[in-house]
Amino acid sequence: MIYRNFNLDNIGDFIDVSSVKTDCTMQEVDEMIDIVVKNHCICASPMPWATEYTIKKLAPLSSAVTTGVVSFPSGAENTRIKVEMAKDLTALGCRELDMVINAAALLSGQYDVVRDDVRAVVEAADGVPVKTILEVCYLSPDLIARASTLCVEAGASYIKTGTGWGPTPTTAEHIRLIRSTIGNAAKIKAAGGVRSLDILIDLFDAGCDRFGIGVRTADNIFRQVHTLQTSA
Repeated sequence: MIYRNFNLDNIGDFIDVSSVKTDCTMQEVDEMIDIVVKNHCICASPMPWATEYTIKKLAPLSSAVTTGVVSFPSGAENTRIKVEMAKDLTALGCRELDMVINAAALLSGQYDVVRDDVRAVVEAADGVPVKTILEVCYLSPDLIARASTLCVEAGASYIKTGTGWGPTPTTAEHIRLIRSTIGNAAKIKAAGGVRSLDILIDLFDAGCDRFGIGVRTADNIFRQVHTLQTSA
């Protein structure tokens, strides 16, 4: 079914479902896996303590990948720790990584630190796609553009807007700014504030390729989709 020029029948191909809040229990990890399987989502993103469990539970049920989160949510660990996390998560079987950049270094004008930090994780991932999380809610437009460029230069596969922990949501303006900055050099993933189907489509229209949606929101969005499909 086409809704606002978006094919709802393959919406799962665009959605990563996450369980990454401090208080997400194993029950919510299981809910995340169930949502991913039921709706044919592209990936599940747990916190590291539940990563191996997610991989083992998800693998027999779906072709969806498990994403490992690196330096979540602050991005403030030193590069050595981030590299070891990346190696550990890929060794477990993660087929994508979501890495929080060092936003504090960016805000301090230490741009080489940001670029080198990302590059080290990309190299440690050894071909596994790395999605770099900017936390746009803390950045000016100029710094969003600069961070996007630094991440592309470092080899990131995706520019991701946020962790979902920030105080304000990702907007279509953020997506347009990133897309105008990087062109087609990397894909874009929106996360943080994608709480309805219409918001998702607004971001898609602005140039977004993937969407990170928390387990507590994802079921609501899929209910919207199913309502539209059954009423058509």
